[in-house]
Amino acid sequence: MTNGRVIQFRRGVNTIRERHFIIEPEGVKDRKEASQLIGKIVEWKSPAGKIIKGKITAAHGTKGLVRVVFERGLPGQALITKVEIK
Repeated sequence: MTNGRVIQFRRGVNTIRERHFIIEPEGVKDRKEASQLIGKIVEWKSPAGKIIKGKITAAHGTKGLVRVVFERGLPGQALITKVEIK
């Protein structure tokens, strides 16, 4: 189990995908290491104690970021908060 940080919504110029997020896992430095995390479960815990789960679907870029699709969208307050990767 490792931790990560929510970086941003996955977005284009005109669209934002509410359930897709970019996550920065701790200790991952390149795309090769990030590719090994594909399929792992990610959990975000709200300040009220509610847990929202997601799944890592792909590596994002060359610096070790990953894309995560959550079962439902995270609130805006989730940006720059921590998540658990199991």
